[in-house]
Amino acid sequence: MNPAIVTLLLLSLSLGTVITMTSSHWLLAWAGLEMNTLAIIPIISKQHHPRATEAATKYFLAQATASALILLSSSTNAWKTGQWDISQLSAPEATVMLTLALAMKLGLAPMHFWVPEVLQGSTLTTAMIISTWQKLAPTSLLLLTINNLNSTTLITLGLLSSILGGWLGLNQTQTRKIMAFSSIAHMGWLFTALSINPNISLITLIAYLLLTTTMFSMLISTASKTLLDLGTTPSLAPTLLATSMLTLMSLGGIPPLTGFMPKWLILTELAPALPTISCLLALSTLPSLFFYLRMSQMTTLALPPKTTLMKHKWRFKTYMAYATPTIILSALLLPITPLMVNI
Repeated sequence: MNPAIVTLLLLSLSLGTVITMTSSHWLLAWAGLEMNTLAIIPIISKQHHPRATEAATKYFLAQATASALILLSSSTNAWKTGQWDISQLSAPEATVMLTLALAMKLGLAPMHFWVPEVLQGSTLTTAMIISTWQKLAPTSLLLLTINNLNSTTLITLGLLSSILGGWLGLNQTQTRKIMAFSSIAHMGWLFTALSINPNISLITLIAYLLLTTTMFSMLISTASKTLLDLGTTPSLAPTLLATSMLTLMSLGGIPPLTGFMPKWLILTELAPALPTISCLLALSTLPSLFFYLRMSQMTTLALPPKTTLMKHKWRFKTYMAYATPTIILSALLLPITPLMVNI
């Protein structure tokens, strides 16, 4: 693809997100979401491969449905209350439709069907954009309307996503699909945090973005598309052995790493009021932890079962300088938890 076109698409992608995040009118927010969606579709399908075209089509259909629901929700609210302001969402039907629409945009269960297929049909870089940047605009709408949303619905969707994200990722061998189910599970924790405390949900989002960006950066640098590819990491980038294991353990929520922080805060707030839900949420991390451990084992402890077909794969240089800050932050943010909570 022409670099000028790629630049234009990325600028449109960024602009759409910024418009949605800064708008107070439903139509402007919707327009930003549409700009965001239309900009990412050519990026997904730029491979000129049937799988990429399929992924772009599925992404478009899912996002268009969610955008239509958002428009219907805002129109219903305006019809009932006469308000187009985002913070004035008070009609019960509108809040339900908005919650479902944003859940579909973020890829929460049971509207998660598009996430694994779209990520698998995209390149690793595009999958990283979909898993990180594309979450910002819907999350900003959630934060703007959180006072009017039903907390029971949020917790139910969050718990379901956390459980399904872990269980469905168990038998995956493709790294992009594993990261897709990881994203679904983390979005479940984000929805749960939203029902408790917006500050904690913001911390959860920041931790998720850091960890996912770091993990995708490592996968991109070693071109690891399957679990077997992870076995070639020692010959490609020996320095990634320790850092990848730390990042994977952090994704699994192992203390004292960064990924433990949001889970700790959420369970601390949720346990006194809803102990059963808290217990189920904590247990739902075990399947996710299993496939993170499997990835870690394949990366650091196991040799590939057969000789790699590319004799000189180790000769290709890996550029990890841009990922160094995220690697550090993905492992060492836990000590500043009190500071982040009180901001």
